[in-house]
Amino acid sequence: MAEKIINPDYETDLRMAADCLRKGGVILYPTDTVWGIGCDATNAEAVAKVYRLKKREESKAMLVLTDDASQLELYSDSVPPIAVDMVEASDRPVTLVLDGARGLAPNLISADGSIGIRVTGERFSRDLCRRLGRPIVSTSANISGRPSPAIFTEIEPEVREQADYTVYYRRGDTDRCRPSIVMKMKGNGEFKILRD
Repeated sequence: MAEKIINPDYETDLRMAADCLRKGGVILYPTDTVWGIGCDATNAEAVAKVYRLKKREESKAMLVLTDDASQLELYSDSVPPIAVDMVEASDRPVTLVLDGARGLAPNLISADGSIGIRVTGERFSRDLCRRLGRPIVSTSANISGRPSPAIFTEIEPEVREQADYTVYYRRGDTDRCRPSIVMKMKGNGEFKILRD
């Protein structure tokens, strides 16, 4: 699906990834936690491709990345003011599980109407969200049930072969990021830590 350029510069890599997403493609890309499988979070057909690639049941929700905490209210009608403060104050990535999901592909939203959203601080995924102008699905680049790839070389060939585009940025990076804190948050500000 994407044009073939060997080891493109950052801007070209970013453009090719965004073009692939706009066309309904699936990408492999670095995030603020692990290497992920991504697609346009508003495109239900692309989301279905990700579920098929991962061999994951659609009843198991996937989270989305956005580039700025101010955008949380675009995708949930139940965002308490404290949510932005928590995201901005944390020294680790924070995934918020928020009620009242909206503006996203229906097959991304949990049966209870919630969605997991993380504001990414990682350079490429943040710039990609900005370039696309929409949130991006973020799920670990593995077959469901297998280990999540913290670095590019841990992505299984079976997964690599099915992606429409694989980002070049950070392929050689061997640093391992910490997993995100996962927090279920109600509109009234009550929250429960699901993973610390």
